[in-house]
Amino acid sequence: MEEHVVTALDGVKVICLGQFYMAPYATMLMARLGADVVKIEAPDGDPYRRLPTVDDEGMSVQFQFMNAGKRTVRLDLKNPSGQEVLRSLVRECDVLVQNLSPGAMERFGLGYEQLSQVNPRLIMASGTGFGSFGPYAGEPAMDLTVQARSAVMSTTGFDDGPPVRTGPSVVDIMAGTHLMAGVTAALYQRTVTGRGQHVEVALQDSVIPALTSNIAGLLNSGGTIPERTGNRHGGLAVVPYNAFQASDGWITLLAPTQAHWGRLCELIGDPDLRDERFADMAGRCANDVEVDDLIERWTQQRPKDVLVKILQAARIPCAPVVTLPELLEDPHVRERGIIRRMTDERGEWTTLGSPIMLSDSPIAEPARAGGLGEHTDEVLTSLLGMSADEVGKLREDGVL
Repeated sequence: MEEHVVTALDGVKVICLGQFYMAPYATMLMARLGADVVKIEAPDGDPYRRLPTVDDEGMSVQFQFMNAGKRTVRLDLKNPSGQEVLRSLVRECDVLVQNLSPGAMERFGLGYEQLSQVNPRLIMASGTGFGSFGPYAGEPAMDLTVQARSAVMSTTGFDDGPPVRTGPSVVDIMAGTHLMAGVTAALYQRTVTGRGQHVEVALQDSVIPALTSNIAGLLNSGGTIPERTGNRHGGLAVVPYNAFQASDGWITLLAPTQAHWGRLCELIGDPDLRDERFADMAGRCANDVEVDDLIERWTQQRPKDVLVKILQAARIPCAPVVTLPELLEDPHVRERGIIRRMTDERGEWTTLGSPIMLSDSPIAEPARAGGLGEHTDEVLTSLLGMSADEVGKLREDGVL
């Protein structure tokens, strides 16, 4: 008999009522840590199923990345019978994660107060744009709009250009990570209290801490520094700290301490860098353009792979600016398995691995994301003990 491998969240049953990125990413992390995640979708499915960026089988790549490894159930929560099915599932599960539109769960009679009466041990995690209180509570939100509302866009880009959204969906993914952390904390507390609780994470709350350097620079300067600092340090408090042109692309480097600066000057060997104006960090920050110009005069004469080798040998923080195609072929990324190339009976496919690695808990290998409602019968019969006739009746009534 094959030995059962215990994972960190082994035996934890999770209902995902998530769409887009925030809640689906939180439950994807839980699935990789071994939780049994059931993704419940409205009759039309998660909107990201319908994105035009599809793989060879027509599956949205975004949906595949966020939902591989979950069982999928199609359920109409606007239907009272569908609401009752969810309550039955809640009785059998530990966690419910949702980021539906503000107030949707309460309108369905499925808010935390109601569901905790069904299962007092339930941990319900709600992802919102701005939380349940405050002037913006209840406002609909997406990654882009929260970036705008949270000064992420105002601090991204160059001072002489317009505000720019970050390339990655940093708000959704950071918030999804916070949501998963809140769930695991609540699971731990439940081992002591025996009770579940409501976890709330707001997109805006999750991203504001990332602005620490920018806010520090603003407060220190009395509001005189530009909000957008390009590739320079967000608080303009570290120089050099920038992207520099190489002969075949770009490289980033920084000298956060006086020791780093001394080694960099020795490596470059340009006497102009020994100017007394650049002797300390304050002086370098006051003359950042000149410092950066002198460094780039050196970097642009060499290819980026050569620069990385000699800078690393001098213990100076640096990295090449990698393109997306280069990232997908990066041997380190491949070995770490954060982007997983999987093979099953249908061929090769790609999804996300897990950034969370535990020494005594293997990562659960995901199966492909299911089609809309693919596992409905399996979940209702295995978790709720429904008969085929009962499932068929719900399907006839348009509940499933």
